[in-house]
Parts: sequence; C-alpha cells; structure tokens
Amino acid sequence: MSRPPAGPPVELVEVGPRDGLQNHPTHLGTADKVALVRRAVAAGTRRVEVTSFTNPVKVPRLADAEAVMAEVAGDPGLVSIGLVLNERGLDRALAAGVDEVNFVVVASDTFSLRNQGKPTEPAVAEVRRLLPRVHDAGRRASVTVAATFGCPFEGEVPLDRVLRIVDALGAVNPDELALADTIGVAVPGAVGAAFTAVRAATGADLRCHFHNTRNLGTANVLAAVAAGVRAVDASIGGIGGCPFAPGATGNVATEDVVYALERSGHRTGVALDAAIDNARWLSGVLGAEVPGLLSRAGGFPYPAVPDRREAA
Repeated sequence: MSRPPAGPPVELVEVGPRDGLQNHPTHLGTADKVALVRRAVAAGTRRVEVTSFTNPVKVPRLADAEAVMAEVAGDPGLVSIGLVLNERGLDRALAAGVDEVNFVVVASDTFSLRNQGKPTEPAVAEVRRLLPRVHDAGRRASVTVAATFGCPFEGEVPLDRVLRIVDALGAVNPDELALADTIGVAVPGAVGAAFTAVRAATGADLRCHFHNTRNLGTANVLAAVAAGVRAVDASIGGIGGCPFAPGATGNVATEDVVYALERSGHRTGVALDAAIDNARWLSGVLGAEVPGLLSRAGGFPYPAVPDRREAA
C-alpha cells in the first residue's frame, strides 16, 4: 500500500525524563537521567522536558532537578524544559538555566487542590502573575491545562470550562498551550472538538499530551494533529504517571508516535530506529519492560531479507 501524501511536520516533545520518571517504581540516578535526555536529543528530539522543579518531598524521584540541569544545560541541540507549579519552582527553574518553562494548571478544582494546593481559578491567577517573568528573562513560556478531558475526582470536564481557562491565560500571551489528558479518558472525537475550539480561541501554538491508559493515546494524537496541533508530548518507552491522579498510567510512547506520524505522512525529525533503541535501553536501565509496543514489534517496512516466504 502506498503512503499517504505528505502532511505538515509535527514536533515531538520528549517528556520521559520528567513525566515518565516522576512516579516510576524504579528510582534512576542523575547519570541515567542525563543519559536519557542526551539519547532523546541524539535520536532527533529538540525539546525535552528535563525535569520538574517541584517539592522534592512530594516528588522524590525528581529531587535532583538542579543536578540534572547542571549537566545538560547548554548541550548542543537541546531546548531544555522545566515544569513548575508555583513561584518557588519558577525561581529554581530560571536559576538552573532552563530554556523553556512549562506551567501547569488543572481544569478541575478537586484535582487542582490535590496537585497544587489551590483551586483552578487561583492557580490560573498565579500563572498570569508569574509567566511574564519568563518572557522578561528571555525564555519561552508554555502552559499545560491538565485533566482537560476528565478528572479522577469530578468526572467529565466541560469544554466551556477549558475555554474559559484558555481565555484567562491568553492575557499573558503564552508561547504555547497544551491540552493534557492526564488520566487517559479522551476519545478522538472529543479531542478533535476540543482542539478545534481552542484553536479558534487563542493565537498560541498548540501542543497535545496524552496518556495511553485506555489504549487510545496514539489515536488521540492523530486526531489532535488532524485538528491542527503541531507539537506532541511523548515519553520514551511509554513510561509515565501522575502521583496525584489515581489510575493514571503511561504516556504515549515516543517510538509509537513517531511510527504513527511518519507512516501518516508527517515528518517528525526523530529517527525511528534510534527511538526504538532508546526504549529498549530504558527498559534495561529500569529493569522492567516498558509499555510501548514498537520496542517489541519493531518498525515497518521490515529490513530487506533474502526470503520471507516461510511466513505464508
């Protein structure tokens, strides 16, 4: 079967070093985290969410945020992203030299209270107060709206509520807005509708963030791209989860997303073989099989072999 016509390029944002590791049973040392970041860049990923500047007591897996950044800051080809939840986190991220700050607000009050200690509206107000500091420092600022498609405590999240959050954030001109399906409940139709509505409401670039909890992560990525999204979060091997979201499992796997996008006509700039190799390496470092499928199945078309007739 011939491939589809070429579509617009799509940027992969590697979130494995942060979202992938923050709640993983295995604690990786600083050297392995640095290696993970550098392997992602070597495979062709430019933007990497290196770590989060959060409370080390609450997120002990990422307590070495400054140490990791000290190693990778200034690495050729890397645009380092640091996730922050509050002013203290922003102070740390800017001091550590991140190229981009990713703020998070949660679309539901209960989850926001669990995640950040305040309801959604005060959390949005805090981002509006803090984000200009990022631009003043000459850095890029993005905002992720978590639990856009559903909350583990409140259930469905109305799209109108998400649009009100997006409108409020627009006052401080974030460079990029992301909608995140933190607990993996989205379906492609809802994804397309949400991003179409948000595109009409903001001039910011859009990014998507999906978890594969219900096996629809990659389908949701394709739906988001069809709706105009040009940046996609993904995690090497599909590892991930949120310590404050019951039932949240792994992110969409970088290698699986690269395969789906490239086979659908979208250039990603990421070498599939290298992405698969990274997932296999990470599996070895973690001492456990990763959830992503391409590390087991491999890519397609297969490398040329003398004869495959025996498979018939």
